[in-house]
Amino acid sequence: MKTWSRWWQVSHAGHKLRWCLKKAEKEGTKHRGLVRIEPDLILARKHILKAEHNLKAITRFKEIGFSDWSASATFYAIYHALLAILAKHGYESRNQECTFAVIYHLIETGRINLDRKIIEEIHELQPEEQHQDPTIVDVRETEQYGVSLSLEEDTFKRLLTTAKTVLDQVKVIIEQ
Repeated sequence: MKTWSRWWQVSHAGHKLRWCLKKAEKEGTKHRGLVRIEPDLILARKHILKAEHNLKAITRFKEIGFSDWSASATFYAIYHALLAILAKHGYESRNQECTFAVIYHLIETGRINLDRKIIEEIHELQPEEQHQDPTIVDVRETEQYGVSLSLEEDTFKRLLTTAKTVLDQVKVIIEQ
């Protein structure tokens, strides 16, 4: 049994990770959490292909006058890249919060070399903290559920740059 002193030393990401694993365990095969699987490099590479596919959509949406959809394409390009990391490390996620918890945990434990700051640009583990710029999740939600028909040019460039950076870093992680 773990003592109280060891319990409080677990990070927020570690607690979230445990919660996600327990959630999936309770729910069974149609879970909305996180399960351990055999590490799967083939699946990881398929997620990279999906991420690259979504990366192309970011600019195509802008070209045809639908840059508001670029926000969703950006998020999913990044999300599939992160799912590639999970597949490589033996996780299956069906919950975005759980996916990000695993990524933060892998960064904190030194199992992946991914810039935590760039992940915080995408999703904040503790959303009650205030940030200068909205996260990519915030932008996606605003564009998906709001009435805007286009992204501001600066926002579009930030999203595209972030997606490319994450995908480049994740490709290295997957092949290490």
